[in-house]
Amino acid sequence: MPQDHSDHDVLDGLLKSRHSCRAFEPQLVPKEVVEKILLTAQRVPSWCNSQPWKVTVCQGKTLAALGTTLLEAAQKGMQSPDIDFPQRYSGEYKHRRSVCGWQLYEAVGVTKGDRAASMQQMMQNYSFFGAPHVAIITTPKELGAYGAVDCGAYVTAFTLAAQALGIATIPQAAIAGLAPVVRAQLDLPEDRDILCAISFGYADLDHSANKFRTHRAGLDEVVTWCE
Repeated sequence: MPQDHSDHDVLDGLLKSRHSCRAFEPQLVPKEVVEKILLTAQRVPSWCNSQPWKVTVCQGKTLAALGTTLLEAAQKGMQSPDIDFPQRYSGEYKHRRSVCGWQLYEAVGVTKGDRAASMQQMMQNYSFFGAPHVAIITTPKELGAYGAVDCGAYVTAFTLAAQALGIATIPQAAIAGLAPVVRAQLDLPEDRDILCAISFGYADLDHSANKFRTHRAGLDEVVTWCE
């Protein structure tokens, strides 16, 4: 009997339905579901099959303590990522970033020029948007950009595997901006760069922060055909 949907249709559907969730329900995801996500993500390809990612999954008291410490550091203005953040966004990249930001602000009722409200929304990063779990992704310093690229692929696989199981996610670079705090709090080794966090759990579907979706560029904007 033919399948109703091809593998491509399933993958395309997951990519279309997945979004960065910024409000979560408090209940924990069962450990066996988390393990399914991790096992699926582990299948992602990597350079020479090096599989450079290490994943530290936090919840409960550990997550609460991490969030408290991160928030205190963020309020002091501390920023010290292991991997340099972008020097700037310009042109089309600046435009896309701006549109995404204003979509979020409009969804949660932050008006233009309200710096206090925008800062309050930004600080939600350090409470992991209420997610009951966070996965900290690290990569070996010695592998440089290629290790980071492989870990980026892992993040994508993780988010899609989670989506397939009804679990919402948001990859967060903001957490990596406070790398020394994360490293000290979780006793992570110095020879690994903290790349990002993935907060995950069940989405709060009624929250306004989850009511918008970002746009994707057309092929004409990103593809050059050489024949």
